[in-house]
This record gives sequence, structure tokens and C-alpha cells, in this order.
Amino acid sequence: MTYKILDFPDLSVDGTFPLGGAITAVLIIAGVNPLLTLLISFIVGGFAGMITGIIHVKFKVRDLLSGIIMMTALYSINLRIAGKTNLPIFSKETIFENTFLTNTIPTGLQPFTDTIILLIIVVIMKLLLDLYLKTRSGYLLRSVGDNDTLVTSLAKDKGTVKIIGLAIANAFVALAGSIYTQKSGFFENSLGTGTIVIGLASVIIGTNLFKRFSAVKATTAVIIGSVIYKACVSFALSLGLAASDLKLITSILFLLILILGYDRKRKVKTNA
Repeated sequence: MTYKILDFPDLSVDGTFPLGGAITAVLIIAGVNPLLTLLISFIVGGFAGMITGIIHVKFKVRDLLSGIIMMTALYSINLRIAGKTNLPIFSKETIFENTFLTNTIPTGLQPFTDTIILLIIVVIMKLLLDLYLKTRSGYLLRSVGDNDTLVTSLAKDKGTVKIIGLAIANAFVALAGSIYTQKSGFFENSLGTGTIVIGLASVIIGTNLFKRFSAVKATTAVIIGSVIYKACVSFALSLGLAASDLKLITSILFLLILILGYDRKRKVKTNA
């Protein structure tokens, strides 16, 4: 949302991803229903994104710097929330062991419980985002990245629209952090490192693949792009590369994606 719609390089996502994880770990240890932690993480992540927007819009700080400021602040905030850099929740119930969710899955599909639960969450959030983007507020959000003058001409504050967009984007990121923490069984304060790169890679892969397929919505394209990106990383690891090389693999893949995307744009311009 921030990259493709708002044209905003939001580095604060590297902080809101572990923010969702920290909140989730602390709440689950306290006995809160794991499903409820998803909602709470979503709301708190949205608040963090709103702060990023306020720093940029109200205090006139450049977009890149406002994201860096929030990302840096969240590193300490996450430590405060969790109390330490690593917080395990292996012995606690998560959404992947939740009786309500697991009992709704047919017996024959029980081996794929984790995948089905993840798919359900992804589909629900995708549909909700699609519905929002069709509202008046959603259309304004899409306009502010391409033509903020149009938003102003409609007597709407483009700054407020940006803040809303950043809040929604970071809410989704914190939700992802919550799910990741429940799946991995622990919170680690550095787990958000590289989130912006993974997100951008997924967006670029998805949008480039389905550029000529107007029937495929952007949200669907990005979801497929994220799956392809993770498949590429898994394939690279299966070739014998160590898990410690993951960041290197991510950087190389992202660089290749950018180079291929740039070459394609250059060829289109040349042909035109």
C-alpha cells in the first residue's frame, strides 16, 4: 500500500512487524485468546503507522526519515513491551492449536491445518481491503499517490489521507508479525529486519507478472508475488545455502527483480 499506492518508502514496517509479535507474545502468556491478539496487534500497528504519518505530515519530516525515526523508536518500544529480546510461547495455545479453528477443518485436511488457517486469514483480509479500496476513502487513498492535486481539488486534506493509508498498511504488517510469532512459537526483536525488502519484492513480482491481466486485482497479484518470492528463497536454500545466507539471498533476489523491471520499462519506452 505505501509503495504502490502512496508512493511512500515506509521503513517503519521493520518496527511494526516485531511490534505485532511482541504484543502477541505478551498477551498469549497472560492468557488472552490468540484470536483476540490478532485484532489487538492490528489496531496497535495501525496506531504506529498513524504516528509515522503524523511525523511526516504535521511536522514536515521527509517520508524516508519519518519511517526511520519510527522504526528506531519501535525497537526500544518492542523491548519494553516484551521485557527481553527473545520471548518463547511454545507451551501456549496459538491460533494454530486453537480448538475452535482446528475443529472446523475436516479430518482429511488436518495435516494441512496450518496452511488452511493462514489461507483463511489471508483471504479475509484481502476481501476487507478490496472492499475498503472501493469506498470513497479508498478512492481518495489511491488518488493521493498518483495525483494529490486532485485530492486537494475535492476539498480533502491529502495529509490526512496519507496518515490513514500509513495506518492501514502498518496495521496489516503488525497482524503479519502476530501470525508469524504464533507460527514460530517465539518473539524475537530482530525478526522485522528486512520486512520492507520482502514486501517490496512481493509487490514488484506480483504486479509485474499480472501487469497485462486487468482481471487480476492488485491485492491478488501481491499475494501470489509473495508466495513466488518465498518459493524462490526456499529453492535457494534447498541448493545447499545456509540459513545464515537468507539476507544475502533476499538482497540478490530483490536486486534481480529491480534490474529485470527496469529493463522491461526501458524496452517499452524504446519500442514506443
